[in-house]
Amino acid sequence: MVKWTNPARNDLKEIHDFIKKDSPYYAKKVIAEIINKTKILNEFPKMGNLVPETNIESIREVFQYSYRIIYRIKKIISKSSLLCTVKWNLKTL
Repeated sequence: MVKWTNPARNDLKEIHDFIKKDSPYYAKKVIAEIINKTKILNEFPKMGNLVPETNIESIREVFQYSYRIIYRIKKIISKSSLLCTVKWNLKTL
């Protein structure tokens, strides 16, 4: 299960609102693709790279467009299930 933190949700809204100024269509599309990118983590939790600033095995990152999605694997429950927290800011990990 991927759990989004409140700051990450707020960042998604800010990204959406920024893009929406130019294109409501692409605002929805970009947010949907960011969310879909994190859904893949349920099956492949270690697909992301280690975050270079931390070099901690459980803190990883994936990218969608120019957006860096940082997440922490809290517990791999089974082969195809995990609990991770998605964050945008390393200071809150």
